[in-house]
Amino acid sequence: MNYEGIVYRPPSEARSLILQVTIGCAHNQCTFCTMYKAKNFRIRTLEEIRKDIHETSAAYGDIFRRIFLADGDALILPTETLLEILKELKQHFPSAERITSYGTPADVLRKTPDELKQLRSAGLAMVYMGAESGDDTVLSRIHKGVSSDEILAAGLRLRQSGIAVSVTLISGLGGRARIEEHAVASARLISGIRPEYVGFLTLMLDPAAPIQQELASGQMELLKPEELVDEMELFLRKVDAPGTVFRSNHASNYMMLKGTLNDDIPAMLARLADIRAHKGYRKESWRAL
Repeated sequence: MNYEGIVYRPPSEARSLILQVTIGCAHNQCTFCTMYKAKNFRIRTLEEIRKDIHETSAAYGDIFRRIFLADGDALILPTETLLEILKELKQHFPSAERITSYGTPADVLRKTPDELKQLRSAGLAMVYMGAESGDDTVLSRIHKGVSSDEILAAGLRLRQSGIAVSVTLISGLGGRARIEEHAVASARLISGIRPEYVGFLTLMLDPAAPIQQELASGQMELLKPEELVDEMELFLRKVDAPGTVFRSNHASNYMMLKGTLNDDIPAMLARLADIRAHKGYRKESWRAL
């Protein structure tokens, strides 16, 4: 298996076989992100990918239960190519219980509903989609490249195809000026999609992230932990997505929350009140990406 550069994957894919089908991220313009800045985007050839599959199978056998297609936006590949990759994976790792990938909203919308259904039938079980926010002002400011309506449409298209959806949002991304807008619009987005999973990270910035310019100029102010509690409380009071598994327990978060919407919202609100009352925030030194 040959990897190019740093490889990123969702926390839940820690024990997965990571297969790079693209290098980097085709969009690569989000101002808060530096994950793929050192890579020149390209789609790996089917021959390269097959070689990795065959070599890994020969070396390890049929041991992998989960497989993750990296890098940032595997769904940018032509559907025919993805179907060939999924076929190869099923042949060489028949015991794999699920295959997943990142997918940008724009890449999802480039696929027709029929193409997504084909991918689901071939084994693509879930797509991790970075929404970041439901607030169009925030999305425009961070150069996300899509609107909240497009993110909603992408999430619904995946769900209607039978592909599970895991949506990522970022606490604090609206800054102090848009706490309410970011929280309420994000709740509206999740209520519209009703994904299988939603996860909150908390904004942490690499010194090289372009958004640092907004902070330096005063255009944006980072939230204090108490304000992040305000934002999360507002989100939980506004969201309506019964059955969605909710997680805010990433290494970047100041407070750990988990539950299932909507049943566990009262307990999570009580947990936030306790954290606020006792200033039970994670130490800054414990936060990491």
